[in-house]
Amino acid sequence: MLELRAITAGYDRRAPVVRDFSLTLAPGEAVGLLGPSGCGKSTLARVTALLHRPYSGTLLLDGTPVRHWRHRAPREQRTAFGVVFQEPRLSADPRLRLSDLIAEPLRATGRREEIPERVPELAATVGLTPDLLTRRPHEVSDGQLQRACLARALVLRPRWLICDEMTAMLDASTTAALVAVVEGYRATTGAGLLAVGHDHTLLKRWCDHTVEWRALTPDA
Repeated sequence: MLELRAITAGYDRRAPVVRDFSLTLAPGEAVGLLGPSGCGKSTLARVTALLHRPYSGTLLLDGTPVRHWRHRAPREQRTAFGVVFQEPRLSADPRLRLSDLIAEPLRATGRREEIPERVPELAATVGLTPDLLTRRPHEVSDGQLQRACLARALVLRPRWLICDEMTAMLDASTTAALVAVVEGYRATTGAGLLAVGHDHTLLKRWCDHTVEWRALTPDA
């Protein structure tokens, strides 16, 4: 179980963008978080993925309160999350070939021996051909790079997926393909999903239920 209790967060204590936010996500459940651009959804997604420490509130993972964020969090907690951001070019090292981009978490966690099997397997799953794996981000389209970023998010077999506007910059066919990959992964692993976005139609079709950001914000 993943629980957020009264989370307040932001980048300026005098004006937090997330105030007193609570949400529960069960294993295997897909929850959509719907809200307009700039309302704080991405900040909340980073808090949920242990990438940004909140000012107050509690995040519980399987009933255990999270005490540390980013590199200070225990590895078993950090690797429980896979994250896909809206803009792949801002979340991908431009020096890395796509194969190295996907393999990055395996190297970082000392699991290099899994790379020869895991990277080609995931590349095929997300729709990347072998020739694309030798290219760097500037040599591929946004859609192809986002496919690689999704593969990177899945490479450690996370129990929770955080998709922060994952498809906002993609065409309809690529959006459908990546959503299908996420759903296939959830079906086989029982992973939970928090899908953040502003496309009501997509979130309604994709998720078990959708939460309206304004309904959860006390000052809205």
